[in-house]
Amino acid sequence: MPPEPAYKRVLLKVSGEALMGRRDYGLDSDMLATIAADVADVVALGVEVCLVIGGGNIFRGVAGAASGMDRAQADYMGMIATVMNALAMQSALEKRQVPTRVLSAIPMASVCEPYIRRRAQRHMEKGRVVIFAAGTGNPFFTTDTAAALRAAEMKCDALLKGTQVDGVYSADPRRDPAAQRYDELTYLEVLSRDLAVMDAAAISLARENGLPILVFNIHASGAFAAVMRGEGRFTRIADPP
Repeated sequence: MPPEPAYKRVLLKVSGEALMGRRDYGLDSDMLATIAADVADVVALGVEVCLVIGGGNIFRGVAGAASGMDRAQADYMGMIATVMNALAMQSALEKRQVPTRVLSAIPMASVCEPYIRRRAQRHMEKGRVVIFAAGTGNPFFTTDTAAALRAAEMKCDALLKGTQVDGVYSADPRRDPAAQRYDELTYLEVLSRDLAVMDAAAISLARENGLPILVFNIHASGAFAAVMRGEGRFTRIADPP
């Protein structure tokens, strides 16, 4: 018998950059398919899954145009980019017969549902994957903070951050071969060492709600399901029991 999943309800945060694959910006269909397959595997384990996806892959392509723009206006552009990514991920998941709903913090009734907490909870109870789009709906907040907020609102058991490497390091291991990898960290250690895994607001929000953060490599096929079973390589951020 395969091990039971460690958590019953989780939120997966995927950066927009992860969806670029080998491209300079935009969407890589192979990467979308890989992530969708991993999410489908976790849903098959009986885990309730919701997602927050960043918008960097699209916004990077228009960053030149946004240079010098009002910060709030630029942030709204980034939020709209996350809606585009959420719709793409919904399509990729539904190709695998995974029922999916996109809920946006900025109402866009023609393409997705507005974010209503109880509606989102009901979708998850029915076994649907919920993708939260448009961040918090407010400028000056990152999608990492939106992920921590939605995970707390959905009463998730854990927040998973899919990154480019297999955990949290003292520096970027792709640039610094001497970077130290951590298996376990506390929230305060992440903040005090200024480890660039999530912004301080997201870490603080997770800490206040006792929400463990698991950081793993989103590019490793099957890694999401492995983490759910307590296997594979990942860094766990939480206060000691």
